[in-house]
Amino acid sequence: MSLLAEAGAELLGGILASETVLHGGDISQLAHIKLDDGREAVVKNGPSPRTEAAMLVTIGESGAPAPAVLAVDDHALVMEVLPDSGSLRNAWADLGLAVSTLHVRRDEKYGWSEDYAFGPVAIVNDRADDWIAFWGDKRLLVNVPHIDSRLARRIERLAADLPNRIPARPAAALLHGDMWGGNIVVSNDRVSGLIDPACYFGHYEVDLAMLNLFGRPGDAFYEAYGALESGFEERLAIYQLWPALVHLRLFGGGYRPMVEGLLQKLGV
Repeated sequence: MSLLAEAGAELLGGILASETVLHGGDISQLAHIKLDDGREAVVKNGPSPRTEAAMLVTIGESGAPAPAVLAVDDHALVMEVLPDSGSLRNAWADLGLAVSTLHVRRDEKYGWSEDYAFGPVAIVNDRADDWIAFWGDKRLLVNVPHIDSRLARRIERLAADLPNRIPARPAAALLHGDMWGGNIVVSNDRVSGLIDPACYFGHYEVDLAMLNLFGRPGDAFYEAYGALESGFEERLAIYQLWPALVHLRLFGGGYRPMVEGLLQKLGV
């Protein structure tokens, strides 16, 4: 049995009976555990289990689906086991409703109460009143020291031009922060949970942009989600650039064409 599974059982106050290692991505370990009293749970480590737990609770409080947090400490997060027997292609409409529900939750400022991380890549969440400054400073320019000078200059030109490209004060919606298909659990044609969040408050289009980065939602998603703001399509690449830069920093040059393609689309 792994140390992670043992830690999960201890947090639940039970005795570990079995463990199944799950595919939790590239930056966390994940295990499905069973205790000798019949209880089951999912255990995850990561950059900050307590912060992730708070994010999951906030998502659940918004009315959007999220796994219940059963226990947490500085090293492990223990969550309920979600039903997982469906395909996202059959659940676009329900996902549209779930994301719309998530985005109804609002705040007065952009950002989050704590910084977070994708593995070694920091997510700077300093609270801000101005969305242009937040996106430029905390999502684009923070990458400049970590990429080559040619890409860095293009990022700097885009950041300087953001006042002409994105709104200064859109509604500060609750964002999942890493909204792609692998973080959406589906049972039949319903979304049973939004997992692995990197939450903060910001322009709702950020989640939609991420959802369009590695594919495209079905029409039923947009019909259920509701009306989008004028200029949505033009802003997609700006908001997709951050996750593309994160992938470049985490996984290397294979993601450089994605970053360059987005910059080319934006004309910088």
